[in-house]
Amino acid sequence: MILNDRSKGILLVLMAAIFWGISGTVSQYLFQTLHFNTEWLTTVRLLTAGLLLILLAYKKEGSRIFDIWRQKADIFGILVFGALGMIGAQYTYLATITFSNAATATVLQYLGPALVTSYFILLAKRWPTVKELTAVSFALLGTFLLVTHGNINSLAISKEGLFWGIVSAFGLAFYTIQPIQLLKRWGSLIVVGWGMIVGGIVFSFIHPPWLFEGEWYFSTNFAFLFVVVCGTVIAFYSYLHSLKYLSASETSLLACAEPLSAALTAVLFLGVSFGWIDWLGTLCILATIVILTKKKEVSKSS
Repeated sequence: MILNDRSKGILLVLMAAIFWGISGTVSQYLFQTLHFNTEWLTTVRLLTAGLLLILLAYKKEGSRIFDIWRQKADIFGILVFGALGMIGAQYTYLATITFSNAATATVLQYLGPALVTSYFILLAKRWPTVKELTAVSFALLGTFLLVTHGNINSLAISKEGLFWGIVSAFGLAFYTIQPIQLLKRWGSLIVVGWGMIVGGIVFSFIHPPWLFEGEWYFSTNFAFLFVVVCGTVIAFYSYLHSLKYLSASETSLLACAEPLSAALTAVLFLGVSFGWIDWLGTLCILATIVILTKKKEVSKSS
């Protein structure tokens, strides 16, 4: 069976989203069952995945991958992206899993697009449109349902889980906004690859990669490799490749499979409690992506 370009794009972005979601569940297994140290996994994941992505970039771009280190502005940008953007998105997400679960962590991080939208509204010094207000309202409602289950006097997740979940959303927003110019100049593989390596080196001062904490069995190799290779390198590369066949708005919509896959696998394989109100909160937050993506499509056609 020969797939057309559109079908290839859909399969690629769905594979990326599902791998990202399952990776969160596998990370939860490493933290809560095998007692892996969150900081250690962050360091090793960034260094290993960054190196693999740079090798992929070298295969495609050759020695151009090193040119990003020639100009002061690019050097400063990639250092900030690695030290703040990459760590801000990666570590905070893993920390949220540690204090809650993969499903909640992934959904809370999906507040990032609403924060990005709010940032650009403030930057433009204008009033938000009805669609933007609706999207942000859905994001806030979904978060409220997810963390309180509708009871304003209590939290359905730990305070630490809520804190790191909100920080991870801001981390994702920063990760999205800060490297825009770098991405235009150098492309995603080079920027993200070097960003991960920089982030891994910086985080090595917090927790060196040679100081392992946890339990390691033969089966642990597969879980660890899935997080690094499938959940990071293959997922990211597949998502990028899908952009050759689909529009950015289409890939954003299909990427909503990530929190759904994280929730389903966490419930099915780790026994995470995820009731109807959690699903409702999840759908509200995912509605944010749908609304914002719809807005982009309309603005392009006008």
